[in-house]
Amino acid sequence: MQIVYHVGANCTDDERLMKSLMRNRSLLAGRRIAVPGPGKYRNLLRETIMALNGNQPAPDTREVLLDAILDDQDTDRLVMSNPNFLSLPPRVFEGGVLYGRAEEKLRAIAGFFPGDSIEVFLAVRNPATFIPAVHAQTRGRSIDNLLDGCDPITLRWSDLVARICTALPQARLTVWCNEDTPLIWGELLRRLAGLPDATGLAGRHDLLTTIMQPDGFARFEAYLATHPQPSEVQERRVIGAFLDKYARVEEIEEELDLPGWNERLVARLTEGYEADMARLAGLPGVTFVAP
Repeated sequence: MQIVYHVGANCTDDERLMKSLMRNRSLLAGRRIAVPGPGKYRNLLRETIMALNGNQPAPDTREVLLDAILDDQDTDRLVMSNPNFLSLPPRVFEGGVLYGRAEEKLRAIAGFFPGDSIEVFLAVRNPATFIPAVHAQTRGRSIDNLLDGCDPITLRWSDLVARICTALPQARLTVWCNEDTPLIWGELLRRLAGLPDATGLAGRHDLLTTIMQPDGFARFEAYLATHPQPSEVQERRVIGAFLDKYARVEEIEEELDLPGWNERLVARLTEGYEADMARLAGLPGVTFVAP
């Protein structure tokens, strides 16, 4: 079986990606692809990891988990998601390390499903907006307390991804920039589902409805109706053109309001992020999805 886990990161797509994929559950079930609701597995997996406390799972753990998650559905591919799997927001930088327990948690998931193919999906985000977004979910904790000694200037997603690759050398890892999701939404749905193309999937443009002006989205749909089945590359170009003209500015621009943060720091973080993505895209064993 193929076990697919979308592990966030925190503050990336607001769970819209899985909601879009779940709109296709009946279609996918016909292809032996299961997309259960989060209530079926999130607490179950978390509690199982906690109960093991680093020990090896019992031999029947896989069967017990799958029976609880799948309800006897015949499945070749199981797709799950939890934006807080790697960490709850207040503990993202615990010990001054970005997701310091990532390897431990992902090894546990892989240990539950020995012999199965493991795929991990991860969205990353510019630290200039990621850190304020995580901070906003910590209920008044100070930024210094949240970062716990982590220097934002030295934060590198590629280090986290390299750690995951080392911890799970047999797993397939797919990574993308949250900033690119409007352009690659259909491809992400397709890759999560394990399909050769996204044709026929509902929800391929769900995100656009939230960030594009209504008249612009209507024009976009009209364009697609007269230009059926564009390639992924062609569709990205079309989406980019319509967003340039019809994007809701308030939905795509963020106000950064943290003590001590200024435009110079944001520029340095952004520059570091761009260099980090170039490194990440070249890591062996990683599929980096970009427009």
